[in-house]
Amino acid sequence: MTILLLAGTGEAQTLARALSEQGHAVVASLAGATRAPRALGVPMRIGGFGGEEGFQRYLQEAGIRAVLDATHPFAAHISNRSAAVCAAQGIPYCQLLRPEWTAGPGDNWVFIDREEDAAAHIPEGARVFLATGRQTLERFANLAGCYLICRQIDPPEAAFPFENGEYLIGRPPFSEEHERELFKRLAIDWLVVKNAGGSAPMSKLVAARDLGLRVVVINRPAQPDAPRVQTVEAALAWVNAL
Repeated sequence: MTILLLAGTGEAQTLARALSEQGHAVVASLAGATRAPRALGVPMRIGGFGGEEGFQRYLQEAGIRAVLDATHPFAAHISNRSAAVCAAQGIPYCQLLRPEWTAGPGDNWVFIDREEDAAAHIPEGARVFLATGRQTLERFANLAGCYLICRQIDPPEAAFPFENGEYLIGRPPFSEEHERELFKRLAIDWLVVKNAGGSAPMSKLVAARDLGLRVVVINRPAQPDAPRVQTVEAALAWVNAL
């Protein structure tokens, strides 16, 4: 049985190794958003499938018998399409979706549904750290009165799209100490994050709490109505029960 692992998260890296060690035939798929991704120890394919029809053809031609979706919580288009195609073809599908972050004592968060809504909360003159990646950067165009710093993994291929900002290059994970020192050095007032969940990415939120920074948290998009687990262990159990 060949398993298609839709990757792109730390959980996917752990799953790829664990499934391979258990003797499963695994192909890991990455969307290609990051150049030179880390090797996963299993055969990898990089790039999209060519839409819904292309994904259907790939599943058939590659002999895929199960799909384990460990993509980012904000890769909802991929997850929804994959779940729908698998349901139509009778292929077992399961999504590994880690729990959302929730505010705790000392956190000063505001929740929004769209990047464009951040401007309703962040005042002019603020220095804003965008930990949301380059793919949605254009949606912050209405923060023209602020200074924006957008962190991304790969060096940019073009100039920053606005006059009031810059890119910062860095590859996670980042420690809490690193994030505290970075925010202090950059004189950050506001942090903007997607509600990705997970322990390692939370270091920036802990740093923001320690420094008393305001945080805008973007809510997750709608996820597929499909089998779902929250941990690597549960995902492995699902595979082994097939």
